[in-house]
Parts: sequence; C-alpha cells; structure tokens
Amino acid sequence: MDNYIVSARKYRPSTFAQVVGQDAITSTLKNAIVTGHLAQAFLFTGPRGVGKTTCARIMAKTINCLNPTPEGEPCNECESCKAFNENTSFNIHELDAASNNSVDDIRTLVNQVRIPPQAGKYKVYIIDEVHMLSTAAFNAFLKTLEEPPAYAKFILATTERHKIIPTILSRCQIFDFRRISVTDIAGYLAYVAKSENIEAEEEALHIIAQKVDGALRDALSTFDQIVSYNSKKITYKNVIENLNILDYEYYFRVTEAILQGDFTTLLIIFDEVLQNGFDGQDFLSGLNEHFRKLLVAKNPQTAELLQTSLTLRNHYQQQAALCSTGFLFKALDTCNQYDLNYKISNNKRLHVEIALTQLSTLSKGQPAVNDAEQVTASTESKPVYQKPPVTAPKHIYQQPDKPEPTATTTPEKTAITTVPGKPKTEETAETPAVENNPEVPEANAPAIMPVQQKAKTISTRPAYGKSSTIRNISIKDTLNALKTKNAKNSGEPEPVIANAFTQQQLEKVWDDFVKDYKTRSPSFVLTLAKGNPKLQENFKIEYHVPNSIIKDDKLNVNILLDYLKRELNNNQITLEGVVDSHARQKEAYTDRERFDVLAKKYPKLNRLKDELDLELEF
Repeated sequence: MDNYIVSARKYRPSTFAQVVGQDAITSTLKNAIVTGHLAQAFLFTGPRGVGKTTCARIMAKTINCLNPTPEGEPCNECESCKAFNENTSFNIHELDAASNNSVDDIRTLVNQVRIPPQAGKYKVYIIDEVHMLSTAAFNAFLKTLEEPPAYAKFILATTERHKIIPTILSRCQIFDFRRISVTDIAGYLAYVAKSENIEAEEEALHIIAQKVDGALRDALSTFDQIVSYNSKKITYKNVIENLNILDYEYYFRVTEAILQGDFTTLLIIFDEVLQNGFDGQDFLSGLNEHFRKLLVAKNPQTAELLQTSLTLRNHYQQQAALCSTGFLFKALDTCNQYDLNYKISNNKRLHVEIALTQLSTLSKGQPAVNDAEQVTASTESKPVYQKPPVTAPKHIYQQPDKPEPTATTTPEKTAITTVPGKPKTEETAETPAVENNPEVPEANAPAIMPVQQKAKTISTRPAYGKSSTIRNISIKDTLNALKTKNAKNSGEPEPVIANAFTQQQLEKVWDDFVKDYKTRSPSFVLTLAKGNPKLQENFKIEYHVPNSIIKDDKLNVNILLDYLKRELNNNQITLEGVVDSHARQKEAYTDRERFDVLAKKYPKLNRLKDELDLELEF
C-alpha cells in the first residue's frame, strides 16, 4: 500500500506563482530577490494556513537557487533546488520555537550562524511560531538578528505578532498575510479536484471555502475529509452532512413563509430543523445572515459582495426582488435582538418560535414594490395642517368678529356655508368652513378636510389631547414629529388659523398640559406650574422661568407650543420665556450655615459660646 500524503502537503506551492491569495507579498519578495535588496530578517505574520511558512521556504530556496528565472522564481533543476525539494539541504534550517524556546536553544542557533555555508550563497534560518520564545531567548537573539553575517538570513513566522517584543519587530521587515478569499479557495480546491480526477460541485466547494474562514490549509484538510466519504464525487449534500451545516434552502423556505405571513409553516420548518440536530441559535444566526445576503443582493453593485456560486447568487437576487428594503431592515433588527437574548431565555425553542411569529407579521401591509415608488407614494396627498376637533366651530381665515377673510388673494366667487347653530355667512371658495359635525356632508366638498377626518386619514405627530396622553410618547416619536413639522414648513405655506381665546382658556389648557406631562419631565412641569402665563398681543404668551436652561429647552418647549396650538385651535401662538431676575434667598443646608443664621439673628448666641469655651465641630 502506497504512503498516503494529505493534500495540504501534496499540493503545497513550490514557487511564488503557485501561492494563493497573497499577490502583493509574493510580488514584493520576488522584486527584492531580483534586485538583490534582501534584508537580514523578515517577519511573516497572519492567521493560520494562509502561506507564511510556505513563502518562507520558497524564498529560502529561491535565494540559494543557482539559476533563478528573470521573474525571481527558483528553477527547481539545479543542485540546490533538488536538495531542498528532497529535504537534504544543509543551507536551510527550520526551527520550531514552540518546542525550542529556551535561551540554550537560541545560543545553539547563534553558534551555528557563525559557520559559513559550504555550498550555496546563504544560510537561511526559518523560525516558526517565533512568539513562543521566552523573553530571555528574545534578548539573546537581538544582537545576532541586528548584525548577522552577510551570508545569514532569518525568516520569522508567527500567528500572534502582538506577543513579540518591540526590539525584535524593529529589526525585521514585516509582511502581513491576509485571509484568503472564498473565491480563491474555491478555485484552488477545483484545481486540486481536477488533478485528483474527482468530480466536484461548485456550490460544494464554496461551502468548504466559507467554512474554513480564509485558511487554505484547513480547506484542503476538509477536502480530504469529504473525499474519504465519497471518493468519486463531492456534492453539496455530502458537504453539509459531513460539516453539519444547515442547508440554505431552509432559509429560502422560511423567508418565503414570512413574506406570506404563514407562521404555521414557519413552526413546522423550525421543528424540522431541530429534528435534524441543529441548535436554535445557529438557526437564528443563519437566518440573520440570510437576510443580510438578501439586502446585499437587492443592488447589482453590492451583489458582487456575495461570496457564493453564480447559481446561488441568482437565487438570492430572485428572492431579494420580492422583499422591500424596509422589510429586510426590520427582519435584520428582529433576528439580531432575539439572537442576543437567546442565551438568557429559559425556553429556547419558544424563544425562536416567538421570533418567527413576529417576523411573520412584518410583511403585512408592505407589498414588495420598488422602494422609490413607496417613497413617492408616501409623500403625496399629505394634509397641510392637523388638529383635533374643537368644541366651537371656527372658520379658517376668519377672525371671531370679522366677516372679511384675511387671505391676500382675491376671491373669484363666493359660496354660502351653513353651520349648525350659526347664521349664514359669506366665505370664499378657497377657504371653506370646518364643520363641528363631520358626519353631515355638504353639497360642495371643502378643499381642506375637517380636523376629525384628517386625524383618521394620517397621523404624523403625537396627539396630546384627552384621546392620547403625553406620558405614552417616546423621545423618538417627538423627534420624528419635529422632523415632520420642519418638512412641512419647507414645503407649501401653512394656512393661517387665528382663533381668539381668553386668559381663562389659556390657563385651563396650561394646567391640563402640566397634569399630562408630569411623568415625562417633572422638572420642566414644575417650572410651568409656576410660570404664570400671560396672553399678550398677536397671540403671544409670556411665561416665567427661573433660568435660561429651562428657556432654551427646545424639545419640551416645542411640545408645549404644539399642544397649545392644537387645544386652542390657533397656529399663530408664540411662546416667550422670561427669566426671573430677582435673586433667590440662600437657604441654610449645613450645620455651620444654620449656626451662622441663628447667630446673626441672636447675637448673644456667639457670646454664650465664648463664655462656655465651646468648640464647634461640623
């Protein structure tokens, strides 16, 4: 029986051109060899299995090659190259620092450096896992590493650069090896499979490449494992069975059920996943990654980021077309939250089932249309101004005792508007009356909807009246309301609503706001309770505040102003905070301050203390 050689050794690169995924480093090393600009020490760092030791060996062979190619590659035909390939070269020494990490081992190495090579130009010392050397061994190695003989070259390799002392780092040229991409690993595995006359599916090789996290050596070891299962053909099914990977088709089925709102199918699929021996958190993490891939696949420019086969990429793009961007954002956030809370849940299965049930509700009312069309549709037909219904019917663009409209435009025609309980008045066609009873339709529909109808149509800001208390509104909702208000102000002008109100009405609405807003901002409410609001000309309201901080509290002041406009049915109201200028009397808090106050009020208290020779301790 022939000796079996694993693929990681059998297909180990022997030239720089065969090194996978490290083009920048191999080009630099080849140019240094061609130009003769070789440093005395090199440090190769990076994750495991990315080619550090392989590049060190190729470099050692190349600089000793008797007939190197013009591109800086070894010829593999000279005596030196053959000796290296047969592991009989006396000019290349490899040292495992993990098992030879003492001072004595380094001293032995230093003594060997003093002997020049008997054949060839350089003696190359490759020290693998150099971070395992002790501090004393590093210090013993410093002088030789800094000023070695001209024929000595050192190549250090490590996976943990941070464990090497700075004095060693400063004496080396450092090359950082990166993780190998999934595409490069899958391509190299296809080359190995072809060389071994093994039929391999493209998706199966991509799964192996994704599993090894950028390490080509691990990919070759996994490849050998799959070949041992079926030596003739490597299929996607064989790979996921051997590596215990959840089939991506489960995630496509789950997403399809979520889009249909079919939570029953979701529970059945999840039960099937558990029956196959997979963990619930792995399922959640995989589903979150699936939503991320769908989001990436929605844009042709970002679809290239999907490190999958072309067939699978097309599958992702097809399903991504059925999902809106907003749905994918919410799905990612939901999966992430449930994934974070999975470990603290007592009932793991129920935890995942609740997550699936919640995901099944995300697609309701959200048709999978173009996101640009959704944005356009959402910005059309917005009402100009929104207010709750008022007790007394008021006419827009009309003062209480003035029948003339305040609009600057000249009306072309007039219409008679009848309001229950009121005499008929003339009103311009562009300024219809707002009815107190919206259930009674008029002959001519008004251009501006009644307040109650607008409230039912769309709600872009929080309500503060009796129907919705302020304490249930979050800061996020408030900020969104302010943004909506600014957006409206940037568009067409807001209609003037200037209904008169009395000081008594102002005080009543002011007290109602204080009661409702008490749980949101107690300090602000305490200030308003003592604010003494006064109605001035042009609907200006002055109120007193103790300091400028309360006056400049834009968030709470805007909420108060919005509330007053709605309750008093007047959008011309302005607020003016007046900072009290009178000085507050300092109160005594400490024992010393209270004694000083009493001594000032009763002078004999100090004399009594002196006569009794008392010492005060505070």
